Amino acid sequence: MYTKEEAAAIRQEFWTRFGRYLAPILSASGEKVNWVNYKSGIQQLYFRMNADKNQAYIGIEINHKNPGQAVQIYEQWTLLKKELEESLGEEWHWESLHSNETGQPLSRIYTILQPVNIFKESDWPAIISFLKSRLIKLDAFWVNHKFIFEMMG
Repeated sequence: MYTKEEAAAIRQEFWTRFGRYLAPILSASGEKVNWVNYKSGIQQLYFRMNADKNQAYIGIEINHKNPGQAVQIYEQWTLLKKELEESLGEEWHWESLHSNETGQPLSRIYTILQPVNIFKESDWPAIISFLKSRLIKLDAFWVNHKFIFEMMG
C-alpha cells in the first residue's frame, strides 16, 4: 500500500514518461501537441486519459454547462459513430448520461484496458501502448472532423 504522496509520485512519473515517449510524435495536422493534456479546442469537450490500480481509460467526454448543448454535441458524435469506430479500429462504449467522480453529469465515449495497474511498472508498457495507439487515431479523426463541432459553436 502506498501513501497519498507515494501514489501521487508514481502517477506523476508514469504521465511524465508517457509524455516524453509521445513528445516527438506530431499531430495528424503536423503540429506539436501536448499528448498528455490533449486539447480538443472545443469548449466543454475533452479527450481524457486515466490509469489506476484496475484499468486504463481513454475517452471523449462532453461536460457542457448547458444541458441542451451537451445533448447536441453528443448527438453529433452519434452521427459520426460508424466513421469514428472505423478510424479507431474498434467499438467504444457510448454513454449519453454518466456522472463523474464529483457527481456532475456528462456524456462519454470511451474504452478501457483491464486488468492493468499503474502502480506496477511492469504494466506501464501495456498502458502506454493502449493509450498511445488510440490517442493517435483519435487525433487523426479529430483533425478531419473538428470543423463540424466548431460550426455548432
